[in-house]
Amino acid sequence: MFSLIVKGGAVMYPIILCSIIALAIAIEKVYHLHRAKIDTRKFMDEIANILRRNKIMEAIETCDKTPGPIAHILKAGILKHDRPKPEIKEAIEEAGLYEVPRMEKNLTALATIAHISPLLGLLGTVVGMVGCFQVIQQKSTSFNPVSPGDLAGGIWAALITTVAGLTVAIPVYVAYNYLVSRVNGLVLDMERSSTDLINILTQRGKDYEA
Repeated sequence: MFSLIVKGGAVMYPIILCSIIALAIAIEKVYHLHRAKIDTRKFMDEIANILRRNKIMEAIETCDKTPGPIAHILKAGILKHDRPKPEIKEAIEEAGLYEVPRMEKNLTALATIAHISPLLGLLGTVVGMVGCFQVIQQKSTSFNPVSPGDLAGGIWAALITTVAGLTVAIPVYVAYNYLVSRVNGLVLDMERSSTDLINILTQRGKDYEA
């Protein structure tokens, strides 16, 4: 493996660095999103039952004990339970503006690695091919015949970086799409839960006034 890296040239090192960074980001995001995943329907039913019993502090404590962004944005809305609907909605949206970027953190870096890894591989191959043609030129000017072995050895060494770049890019792109789908699913759950909470608090306010 080390000999292949050496034959691939200097471009192999940034490709390897990209693979290490991508692996670290993927592991961190999978762990973070796994912790953020909860049974949204069950949690929302629990919060709704607590609010119907007018146990505001209990609802807040339940949100504090529950990990993930959904509990955080619901807590922001519950803290405004005695305010008008627009203020409750604004509080939830402000909490969402903080939580969504946290979930999307480093996904852009993952996408960048997926795009630049093949380009780095192509760059290494082009540089290697330039070296092959330089060898051909040198031998032609010195009237030494160019053997197929000279060309084959230089070409396959040059193609190593392309293989390495694609080997990094393909799984990273798959991981990126998977993580984006997970984040989008959480964002959708957040939107549904916030809408349900606003309706519950609004109805509760009407019942209280009546």
